[in-house]
Amino acid sequence: MVSKKVVVKNKSGLHARPASELAKVAMKCNSDVVIKVGERKVNPKSILNLMAAAIKCGTEITVECNGYTESEDLKVIVSSIESGLGE
Repeated sequence: MVSKKVVVKNKSGLHARPASELAKVAMKCNSDVVIKVGERKVNPKSILNLMAAAIKCGTEITVECNGYTESEDLKVIVSSIESGLGE
């Protein structure tokens, strides 16, 4: 398992559009992906789970990947979040 902390930069947090973009990226990953927000674990392959987590701008989250392509998947997800998910 690999993990990395990242800060959400989107001004509105992970609302519908960025949550949708993150879910699309996560669904392409072959490893199991979990986002930790405090003590809560969220499946980023579900847009509804991401939106329900109410992740706001400036929130530090931990992205965890576990599986055959975990290192590559972690890089792609963290890069997407750091780039603002298209915003």
